[in-house]
Amino acid sequence: MATRQQVVAAARRILGTADKAAESARQADRAARRPHPNTGGLESLAPAAPPAESTPVTRAIAEERTQRIEDGLDAMRKIEAGRESEITEQGQRGLEAIILLTGRPAILIQAGDFMEPPPQWTDLKPLRSKIQSVIQRVGRIEVANNPNFDWLGTGFLAGADTVITNRHVAMEFAQASAPGQWKFRAPMTAAVDFKAEFGSAEALEFTVTDIVGIHDTHDLAVLRVAKTSGTTALGDPLPVAAKAPGNALVGRKVYVIGYPAWDGRRNDPEPMRRIFSEIYNVKRLQPGEISGATVEAFEIFHDCSTLGGNSGSPVIDLETHRVIGLHFGGRYMEKNHAVPLWTIQSDPLIQKAKLNFQ
Repeated sequence: MATRQQVVAAARRILGTADKAAESARQADRAARRPHPNTGGLESLAPAAPPAESTPVTRAIAEERTQRIEDGLDAMRKIEAGRESEITEQGQRGLEAIILLTGRPAILIQAGDFMEPPPQWTDLKPLRSKIQSVIQRVGRIEVANNPNFDWLGTGFLAGADTVITNRHVAMEFAQASAPGQWKFRAPMTAAVDFKAEFGSAEALEFTVTDIVGIHDTHDLAVLRVAKTSGTTALGDPLPVAAKAPGNALVGRKVYVIGYPAWDGRRNDPEPMRRIFSEIYNVKRLQPGEISGATVEAFEIFHDCSTLGGNSGSPVIDLETHRVIGLHFGGRYMEKNHAVPLWTIQSDPLIQKAKLNFQ
């Protein structure tokens, strides 16, 4: 569980004032009571969206959600009054719920498009077509004949036929064959599925044909994939930022696209259930901000709501829609970590991968 200090700091930074928090939370609560037209009942904001017909169970869920929001708003008013020490555990959990529902959502993706964002993220809507283009180039790393896993993490198309993911993802099926050379651990094979969306069994898998390399310092691996899947050809690679975006990194809006999975070892189960609604392993859009950077140490931090399956996700600048980082880990209400790719352009493995730097 996050500490009170961590939650209060996040509430100040993300929610702003109590009035703003109240407006966003109540809009989110109303939206959560409406069935989503594309899913017959699931709303991207809702912990568990009610069906059109009200029942005692769905009314109880709605009442619990409303009470949690009211607890959070009471805590927000105490923060404004300088009375943080009076925030109860109920109030803290209410604050967390508001942050997750309105400020750092994990929005489900269907048919290559994202569901309705919460009020705080309405600026995603005019950018829908550009975000859709990014969504198409992010996939789930599938593995066959692995004794423990069917899939391992996220990857994105960053070169003409190269996918970037994390080292700790690739090492589940790769082994060194010689210095600087890698091969599959027999009998395992891998593929990248650029679909794996909620409510659909449709797949778009491109076979991993080669392990280009696995970095010995950064949590980064490069995979080569087949250029076709049946009659479908690979699209153009995502643009990767050749320099830091803008004058200031901290506070810059970003988004992550990936496949969050249950991650109870590192994250508190209760907020995980609230934001992900017990729906894991499918593609989501997760907006947030850059929260810190130590570029000289080849690391940036962000506060998007990610889980273990996001390993290998691209961190995308919301203004330019270029990849600025490779997500590789984090912890709820603390910080998430990413490699700032523009800082390693001269790295031999990055040059070998022929990333689409712009």
